[in-house]
Amino acid sequence: MKPVATLVVRLAFAAQVLITNAAFAENWPQWRGPNGAGVSSEKDLPIVWREDRGVIWKRPLPEWGTSTPAIWDDAVFLTSHTDDDRLWLMRISKTDGTVVWTQEVGQGSAPREAPKRSQQKFHRLHNLASPSPVTDGEFVVVHFGNGDLAAYDFNGKQLWRRNLQEDFGPYTIWWGHANSPILHNGLVISVCMQDSLADLQIEPAKSYLVAHDAKTGRVQWTKPRNTDAPEEQADAYTTPLLIQVENKPQLVIMGGNVLDAYEPATGKRIWWLNDIVGGRTVTGPTYAHGMILTTQGMRGPLLAVRIGESGELTHRAIAWKHDSGTPDTCCPVVWDQWVYTVTDDGIARCFDALTGHLQWKERIPGGYKASPVAADGRIYFLNTEGRCTVISATSRFDKLAENQLDDETIASPAFSDGRIYLRGRKSLYCIGK
Repeated sequence: MKPVATLVVRLAFAAQVLITNAAFAENWPQWRGPNGAGVSSEKDLPIVWREDRGVIWKRPLPEWGTSTPAIWDDAVFLTSHTDDDRLWLMRISKTDGTVVWTQEVGQGSAPREAPKRSQQKFHRLHNLASPSPVTDGEFVVVHFGNGDLAAYDFNGKQLWRRNLQEDFGPYTIWWGHANSPILHNGLVISVCMQDSLADLQIEPAKSYLVAHDAKTGRVQWTKPRNTDAPEEQADAYTTPLLIQVENKPQLVIMGGNVLDAYEPATGKRIWWLNDIVGGRTVTGPTYAHGMILTTQGMRGPLLAVRIGESGELTHRAIAWKHDSGTPDTCCPVVWDQWVYTVTDDGIARCFDALTGHLQWKERIPGGYKASPVAADGRIYFLNTEGRCTVISATSRFDKLAENQLDDETIASPAFSDGRIYLRGRKSLYCIGK
């Protein structure tokens, strides 16, 4: 082959490789990834790493927070609540971990003690930087547990800022507000589900959904969501799940002993299932095989709820349920036909998504707060002590690796462009091959 022809072939091959890699490079724009369900389409991800192997870069962070990174192209966005009660948004380079910019969004404290039920008391494992940022490639929106809600462009310029406590009343959730916002068609949608204090005061505290214009911060719609759930049962720390049902978007909410869905453009309620009684709700819903998978809160039954109808659903919509050993914190994740869960004390389970049949139950090391992630036929379970157990996403238990980092890890992992991003209390890790 002539030199010029060889060069042309090589250039064409290189261009094809770049196009192919770009096609498979996936952003992680929000809590639990592109579809909000903890599933990544990334391939060739690492399964083995430790402090001295597989760490592409490691970025020390201002302590601390439990928000998941939001990733778009080279931008990694992360929030922190520092020891001097400053609330920070950081943009970090995905390439090498350098800090591109930081912005102070606001200030606030996370009280650990509350003198009465009407004030939130933050759990020791989280603070004001628990809600995860969300981005669409043009804006990044952050929310903090003091009510601050703000939007920035990718250069770090603040576009607008609101405070939901100032606009809609004080948070009365027992263990510290932690719901993450989502973006949909130019709207920032947030949810607040909390103790109504109906037995203590004449006017109940508000639970609600609210949509703001992403460019201006103006309120576009609000929707009350008070339920009959008493006291702590009304509390929910879950994030709205955006799904497509018959090519139409639905916003699925779990909390206050109610599972329901709304039109994201208007806030109109589409369907609802009452009397899902189980206590305060931390575990968020997941969607697969035409069903919503959710727990009834506070280690209540794991439910698979068939959807597709409008109006009030009856309990006949529950396709199956599993009553024991269900997650209190970690969301379920689905790969193919299999549902994977892990309890806070490290009991992992696999269910048949169609029947609810328990395929296996195994103990994996440590305690768990981070939700598992599914990718490339594997499930990644990250415990609170920096250890990640990787298994095959099959109907039998097949452990592939256990990986240890030197950090406390409460935040859920983020996957992008063939790499894994783990947010610890002290550092942000980029893991790769």
